[in-house]
This record gives sequence, structure tokens and C-alpha cells, in this order.
Amino acid sequence: MKPVVTFGEVMMRLATPAHERFVQTRRFDVTFAGGEANVAASLAQFGLPTQFVTRLPDNDLGDACLNFLRQFGIGVDFVARGGDRLGVYFLETGAVQRASKVIYDRAHSAIAAIPPGTIPWKDVFADAQWFHWTGITPAISEAAARECLTAATTAREMGLTVSCDLNFRAKLWKWGKQAGEVMSGLVALCDVAVGNEEDAEKVFGIQAAGADVSGGRLDAASYRQVCEKLVTRFPNLQTVAITLRGSLSASHNTWSGVLYHHGAFYDGPKFDIVPIVDRVGGGDSFCGGLIYGLLVCGAPQKAIDFAVAASCLKHTIHGDFNLVRVAEVEKLMGGDASGRVSR
Repeated sequence: MKPVVTFGEVMMRLATPAHERFVQTRRFDVTFAGGEANVAASLAQFGLPTQFVTRLPDNDLGDACLNFLRQFGIGVDFVARGGDRLGVYFLETGAVQRASKVIYDRAHSAIAAIPPGTIPWKDVFADAQWFHWTGITPAISEAAARECLTAATTAREMGLTVSCDLNFRAKLWKWGKQAGEVMSGLVALCDVAVGNEEDAEKVFGIQAAGADVSGGRLDAASYRQVCEKLVTRFPNLQTVAITLRGSLSASHNTWSGVLYHHGAFYDGPKFDIVPIVDRVGGGDSFCGGLIYGLLVCGAPQKAIDFAVAASCLKHTIHGDFNLVRVAEVEKLMGGDASGRVSR
């Protein structure tokens, strides 16, 4: 199997323990995370070769991040070193009716100031089959957006499958252009697009009729129109998947997804997740599961079933990475949601 390549920022994650608030905590749990790194982590656990591409500062924190990625089997052969700092995000994990909070400290990070020509993309893609990026990367800075466009263009020219997660982050689009303006040119290069129940609306103004995210009422069928409109707008798209999260509280969500693939529409299973251990990275784990499903499972229905089940399990794991194996996902796909001890 040829590698799947992902590109984006990886940050130090500082999370309050035991649902503590920022104003009360006296320590943080340290891991490393980022949308595209999270996808690579999922795929590595599923046994697929990966290469995660980024730029890290040439200091001890950059080394610690590389070591963290390596321990989970993620390929880091093309990680560039340079720049002044590693981005950081702070996480206050919510509970019940109190929502989680994220504070970013990532301005002027190494990848935000990436110089043109830093990454040898033709070498990166020489032995690869798939390239994945997210809407977070072009939101970081003009330099990161330029590099993402260079990567996606090169990947498409070299015959790789190109996928994206729309991943709208309002707090990041601060460098002078609107998300839709930049994302249109990038998504036009993609074969596969993924979003959550609100991304298409916030990036491209495409809304699902009758959706009530906060009330936990999401009609899967209404998202078929969202998929069809995306495919019409971007003719290279053959596959669109949307995660469907009903937020009943910070500790209780429903979770599902739909897949539009070559004109056919598929519903994924629906899970009731309560209590949630850690929902951050749930969408990334869905992307990883979908890429694996499309590459390995073959049938589109199996692909969406695998993606939804894999990302359901992510909600049980602390940190952004989905540290589950294929057999565990397949067990849940088979209907075993008992959580009984495996002896």
C-alpha cells in the first residue's frame, strides 16, 4: 500500500485535567495535535503507511513533537525544521451543559511563516497515492495557504487522490481574506471533501434545510442536497461525506454521517455517545476512517460505516489521536457496543 500524505500544522495541546476550568487549574496535560496529524495517526493505527508534512522549530519542543508523532507510527520523513515557535492550543474540557473552550496561541508559528519552496512536493508525492489537507491550514496565514495550494496542485498533477476536510475555524481567518474566497480554489482540486453539519454553510453558504444542531435534530436525507450542491459547484469532486453531530450537551452527543459517492447516497449508523471522554479530533478520526474505508473496504456503504464507527470510538479516548485498531472498529460495526472487558 502506498503512503497517504497529510499536510498542516501540529501544535502542543495543553488541556485542563478532570474537566477543570482555566481559572482553577494548576497544571495541564501535554500532548501534540493538529487536524492533519490526527488523520495520519488514525491511518497509522489502521496499518496504512503515512507521511505527515509540516514545519517545526529546530529546538527541544520541535524534537518532542517529532518523537510524539513517531511513537504512534506516523511517517515524518519530510518534516521541515525552522521558524521561531511551535503553535499551542489550550483546551478546557466541558461537561454536561458547560461547553468546552479552546484558546489558540499559534500566531507566528513555524508553519505560519513557511517560505516558498521549503517542501519538495514532487519528492513527497513520488511514492504516494493520496494527499489530505484541511481548511485549518489555509486559515493560518497567507504563506500556509500558498503552500497548501502548491501541494494540492502538485498532488493532482501527479495523479494522487486529493481530499480535504472543510474544517471552518472562525478564530483563524484573520489574515485578510474570507474562507470561501481561498477555499474555492483549493476545493476545486479535490476528489473527496468532508465537512461537519455546518462547514458547507459557513464556508460556501450551502445550508441543509431544517437542521437543528443545538437541538440534536439532524435529518440525514436533508444533507443529500448539500452534497449535490458541492459536487455541482466543484466538478472534480466525486465523493462528499458529512458528519452529523447532535449536541444534546457537552457530555452527550448523537453521532452519524452520510456519504455521497459517484451519484449515490449512503447513510451511516447512528450512535448515542454518553458520556463523552474527549470529542476533540472526532471529525479528523472520521476523515481517517473514511480514507481507510475508501481505500480498503471497497463498498461505499462499508466505507461510511467504518468512518462513523471509528470516529464514535474516538470519543472514548483522551487526546486528539484516535488510537483504535481495525478489529475494534469492525467489532462496533458488527453491532457489539457492549463495552464488555476483552479477556
